[in-house]
Amino acid sequence: MKPYLANALQTKAVAQSHGISAQKRYGQNFLIDPAVPERIVEAAGIGPDDFVLEIGPGIGTLTQYLAEAAGRVTAVEIDRNLLPVLADTLSFWDNVTIRCGDILKTDLQALADEENGGRPMKVVSNLPYYITTPILMMLLESSAPISSVTAMMQEEVADRICASPGSRIYGALSPAVQYFAEPVTVMRVPPSAFLPQPGVSSVVLHLARRKEPAVKTADRERLFAVIRAAFLQRRKTLPNALAGYAPLGVSREAAAAALEKMGLSPQLRGEMLSLEEFARLSDLLIPAHTKNGEQTT
Repeated sequence: MKPYLANALQTKAVAQSHGISAQKRYGQNFLIDPAVPERIVEAAGIGPDDFVLEIGPGIGTLTQYLAEAAGRVTAVEIDRNLLPVLADTLSFWDNVTIRCGDILKTDLQALADEENGGRPMKVVSNLPYYITTPILMMLLESSAPISSVTAMMQEEVADRICASPGSRIYGALSPAVQYFAEPVTVMRVPPSAFLPQPGVSSVVLHLARRKEPAVKTADRERLFAVIRAAFLQRRKTLPNALAGYAPLGVSREAAAAALEKMGLSPQLRGEMLSLEEFARLSDLLIPAHTKNGEQTT
């Protein structure tokens, strides 16, 4: 019988035998509820033809379930001390490759080429809470062939990603993620599902990466700059917020005129605009020349 880790006794035994503990600096908490990895694998739609990239395997709890379902799994682990642990806990599965490294410094396209012949891969992770947003945005902005991301994260972050305009928790992360993917809440996970127990609840999100961005815009970088500026000082009206963000180079008057052209009040704040409205506003605020100096129409 394969020694699955998703229970407290087995996890404690592995930790004791290898003399390890969860490292707070890496945001490590070990899963001990088998229902969670089972649901993650189901939500990610993992099958025998799939190649899976796992970020932060820890001691291999979720990795075991992924390896059981997938054709092949590559897991990137930053903590070198966990490599011998993973060699032990994954010894029953011959379809797993462990890479030691920082996912934020990993060339995802090269990894896909080397491990999967450049074909699409599914990303699955129990994300470190302290760097959830940088990792998510790196994955979504990457040109690597990532078809979906199924990730566990802090409940507050997941709720912000799924938030709609007008909501108190709607912020820059909401339209930014929704531009690239369609987020769906899979399950909420209580602290009791981990060892040690974190101080917050968690949520598993499935992000199906869009084949095309949710909205069309003339300049994606400018769109994201407008979104960022709108929420940097969210209590300010949009014209004031945009004018106060120097990288945009937009005056308060130009921002107000653009909003009025859209039929929107200059008194609106960023939290009231949808992704589509942000895209339209961004295009209206593009200077009357392109980056190569040619005049726009």
